[in-house]
Amino acid sequence: MIHYIYDGSFDGLLTGVYEAYYRRENIDDIVPEDSMEENFLVQKVFISTDGEKSKKVYEAIENKISEEALRKVFYAYLSELPRHGITILKYLQLGFTIGAEVDFNLSNDIVLKINSIYDKVGKEKHRMLGLVRFKQLENGILYSSIEPDYNIVGLLAPHFKSRMMNENWVIHDVKRGIAVFYNKEEWVIKDMEINNSLIVKEDEEQYQELWKAYFKSIAIQNKINPSLQKRCMPVRYWKHLVEK
Repeated sequence: MIHYIYDGSFDGLLTGVYEAYYRRENIDDIVPEDSMEENFLVQKVFISTDGEKSKKVYEAIENKISEEALRKVFYAYLSELPRHGITILKYLQLGFTIGAEVDFNLSNDIVLKINSIYDKVGKEKHRMLGLVRFKQLENGILYSSIEPDYNIVGLLAPHFKSRMMNENWVIHDVKRGIAVFYNKEEWVIKDMEINNSLIVKEDEEQYQELWKAYFKSIAIQNKINPSLQKRCMPVRYWKHLVEK
């Protein structure tokens, strides 16, 4: 078995796709370096990220298949699910063969799998837009911590840039140690680790108590449905929600 090992970036993954296409090797997976496992049956081939090769694959997906296919590939990459690399490669191989019609080929297992991953990542992105809670720090920056199943923090940024364009804010994926930083002009994704407790603004706790009171006041007691609430707002997100 041959595994291509890449640096974990999207450019690295697309470089792996490029190499698989031109080397014509029968590979078993394209694996991020930090997910690599020791297995004496696996031949590891380390792929160096190449911006030009990545760009060629990116443009080929966009032009020879579709923008929708490119979005699905990116979401599959963000899913970080096991074997997402080989799934993407097989999907693209099929797409480069039949073009934009690939997503109408619903009897194909790879197309079904890509669509399923795309739907899961998209669903969590949509759900998280309503579950991000900010608190104001002593320095005036609005800070939110999240722990999504998928690596979606970058997908949230355009929405909050539009909604909160006049604020400095940070959305921190504490599980992955990365965050989106916005400075009233542009947003970037960087590594982020917190070693000390964050200092919130003096009156922030009062605002949080007001939000909790509002949350309780709008609840209709005879219509409370815990099962429905857990489906729409899964328990695994609760520790980052002020009202919970």
